[in-house]
Amino acid sequence: MERRTYLNILFDYYGDLLTPKEREYFKDYYINDLSITEIADNNRVSRSAVGKGLQIVAQKLEQYEDILKMYSRRQAIVNLLDDKITPELSEKIENILS
Repeated sequence: MERRTYLNILFDYYGDLLTPKEREYFKDYYINDLSITEIADNNRVSRSAVGKGLQIVAQKLEQYEDILKMYSRRQAIVNLLDDKITPELSEKIENILS
């Protein structure tokens, strides 16, 4: 899986555990597709501050997943059930896990 996609999924799970500024940087970069320069200009900080902030956010999200394993557990359940259930039941389970 592409790292960008993986981080977006982790953000869905753990984004509320980040600071407001970390959430803002993440959303601007990964969701709104702004460049580091644009984010820096919008927040009146250096590009290196934004880059470092994004690195910290990625590390935090991965640490939360290492500890809580919400995404990996969900994937394990989905993988186990994929071959054994009807599409309708699969959709219901997917809605519960989302």
